[in-house]
Amino acid sequence: MKKTAFVFPGQGSQYAGMGRKMFAQYPAAREVFTEADEVLGFPLSRLCFEGPAEELQKTVNAQPAILAVSVACLRVLQDQGVRPAAAAGHSLGEYTALVAAGALSFRDALLLVRKRGQYMQEAVPLGEGGMVAVLGLTAEAVAGICRQVEEKGYRCDVANYNCPGQVVIAGERKALDEAVAMAKAQGAKRCVELAVSAPFHSRFMRPAAERLADELAGTAVADPEVPVVANVTAEYVKSGEEIRKLLVEQIYSPVRWEQSVYRLAGDGVNIFLEIGPGSVLTGLIRKTARPARVLNVEDPESLEKVLAHLLEVG
Repeated sequence: MKKTAFVFPGQGSQYAGMGRKMFAQYPAAREVFTEADEVLGFPLSRLCFEGPAEELQKTVNAQPAILAVSVACLRVLQDQGVRPAAAAGHSLGEYTALVAAGALSFRDALLLVRKRGQYMQEAVPLGEGGMVAVLGLTAEAVAGICRQVEEKGYRCDVANYNCPGQVVIAGERKALDEAVAMAKAQGAKRCVELAVSAPFHSRFMRPAAERLADELAGTAVADPEVPVVANVTAEYVKSGEEIRKLLVEQIYSPVRWEQSVYRLAGDGVNIFLEIGPGSVLTGLIRKTARPARVLNVEDPESLEKVLAHLLEVG
């Protein structure tokens, strides 16, 4: 039997031109972009469709843009009668998962992630922190490196457990330099600096979390209608209050994506459907839940392939 999970990408998946074909072809997608432009008070749709890339890369823009494109693709899928057994999202993508599960309205999610992006950007001065993906070491080894860096008086944390052999760290520039040197000495295949402007999902984001907590306190959050696996715990969230608490913690806690995929696969999910721009999660899930079928929807062509596959497997 097929059991499908909807999964949603986070920051870094954005690109100029995303969502344009869905807008052109499907009324449901047009409604989403129209609503996004109205709610935010500026043409987010144009930024998605045309760029410029440097504006789209800014955290405060990238987060609502990815959310809007992902929800546009989601609404088109829902119009086709496709429903998930569970949902999850990577970092920012967790907000889209909660929209898919009926816990957050699209409008509220847009306003939250716009503020979230702003607060995360403002938590650390530009140039003072960053993130690095460490490839080819175990999660335990990378956590140990962070502890050794701490003993030298620098600060960095594990930020993302993405898949086996890929762990992201976040911290001060000097801390990251020290960690990279140690990782290479321990046999890391590569260390890749990420194109982000701050050390997300680390202790440096606590000021952003405090500010977001105030926003969430005034936002309606319902119990999810579809099981959603949370980044912080890699377990299912059951209530609106728990969602509020975990969305605050998520900003400064590691994203347990690898563990979340294991949780879903362990519960019988055998089709993972990445919904939104790019296919970053598709690659991560293939390295984690190898027997599962992994597909993505970001434009009419990929949508048709997914619909054909779902029809085929019944």
